[in-house]
Amino acid sequence: MTRFLMAAMVLAAAAVYGAAQANAAAQCAPRADVVKALGDKFHENVAGRGLINPNVVLEIFVSDQGSWTVLASDTKGQSCILSVGEGWDSPTIAAAMPGA
Repeated sequence: MTRFLMAAMVLAAAAVYGAAQANAAAQCAPRADVVKALGDKFHENVAGRGLINPNVVLEIFVSDQGSWTVLASDTKGQSCILSVGEGWDSPTIAAAMPGA
C-alpha cells in the first residue's frame, strides 16, 4: 500500500510539474533565484528531495515556523513551485494518516 501511495504521489507530481511548466510561467524561475527567495522571505531550507524522473528533482523546503514549499527543478536549472502551505509537522501528519 505504501509503495502504491508513493507511486501515485510521484505520478501526480510529474503531472503537476508538466502543468506548471505549461500554465504557470510566473511560478517558475532559475533554481538559484527560487531557493534564495525561499530562504530570504520564508526562512525555508531543503528538508528532502527525490527524483521524479532522470530530468526532474522534487524538493520540499520547510521553515522552523512550519511553512513549506514543494519545488520541481529540471536539469536545465529551471524550477517551478508546485505547492505551498503551512503547518508542516512530520510526526503529526504521519500519525493522522489512516493506517499509520
